[in-house]
Amino acid sequence: MRSLENTIIRLLKRKPFYGHLLLQLRRAPLQKQNHSVAITIRDGIPILSINESSFCTFPPQEQEALLEHLLKHLLHLHPLRRRERNPHDWDVACDLAINPGIEGLPGGAALYPQNFKMEVGLSAEEYYDLIVPPFDMGNMEGSGAGRAEQASNGIDGSGAGQQLHDAETIDDHEAWQDSDSTPLTLAEEMLRSMVQDALRGSDGETPADIRAVVDSLLHPAPIPWRQILRQFIATAGRTGRSNTWMREHRRFAHETPGVRKRRKLNLLVGIDVSDSTNIIALREAFAAELLNLARGRDCSITVLYANSRIQQIETFSSATFVAQRYDGGGFTDLRPVFEYAQTMHPLPAAIIYLTDGIGPVPKQMTFPTLWVLTQEGEKPAPWGVELRLTV
Repeated sequence: MRSLENTIIRLLKRKPFYGHLLLQLRRAPLQKQNHSVAITIRDGIPILSINESSFCTFPPQEQEALLEHLLKHLLHLHPLRRRERNPHDWDVACDLAINPGIEGLPGGAALYPQNFKMEVGLSAEEYYDLIVPPFDMGNMEGSGAGRAEQASNGIDGSGAGQQLHDAETIDDHEAWQDSDSTPLTLAEEMLRSMVQDALRGSDGETPADIRAVVDSLLHPAPIPWRQILRQFIATAGRTGRSNTWMREHRRFAHETPGVRKRRKLNLLVGIDVSDSTNIIALREAFAAELLNLARGRDCSITVLYANSRIQQIETFSSATFVAQRYDGGGFTDLRPVFEYAQTMHPLPAAIIYLTDGIGPVPKQMTFPTLWVLTQEGEKPAPWGVELRLTV
């Protein structure tokens, strides 16, 4: 994706915060022909999708604006906030909320509130309420006779509502339905880690129009670490599908077996046994929480005790898992656990690593990863979700 790489390089120079955010996204091709770009969160992982043949037709400034548009959707967590709302109208409301602050979007394709006689600067929820009229319960007055026709000028006589019901967003929002697999609090933790890494890469420089959003991500209300761990494991356990004749296929009815998500959880847990993580209360609290989660579902857990190499391997089922400790010490290298994951059959649904984060890591990783860090630990990689363990 040469055009995408060149655009990221330009953003690293002109808007480094956005450039460093883009470097942390997993990339995938976009097959849709009517859109060039898309972004979503799938099983806790942010995914950037690009239709290269379409994206390269835009001039450089418009390419940068399109990527900024996607990042603002991500920073505002728009894909996860549309649950139980009308999808189309929520998608339009999100574009109306962020487009006024982006320069250089393709002319004629982007939606702006002023084009529909709406106030600039509202939130996506406020625009959504303006687009979707409240349900009218009616009253007991009148004869009961009326017409089923809709006024041609749209909502409240302004004409904006009906036009927006037919509007199209500048990027593909169909992928947003994938985000339903990720709990909002887990997505916030993932995004918080990304923002922190982007700030380090950009020397703390944040675009003025998103400074408030970034500040709210960096200073959230505290979330209990057990809740994050629980949600991460629940998300990992939803990956995978299997066919079953016990469920009717949505499209082909009884002629084809239906699809059922596999609930079997194959989990790889790495335990850093260096001196800095040799805290009895911390390890026992972590092991006890894993024990509670494992007993509640069908799962297989492989535990690797490692420092510079794997020292011990133990495998448990949900029925036999017990909390244990292994003392090691020495130099820490975080790579052997991920190398072992590549050899497992079946592959693990996710990796959970209890560590202080000090040590070399793979440059990139395809497995959903939860870094369970000590109080003074540091996240060792730009990928993965960070959890700060307190006991």
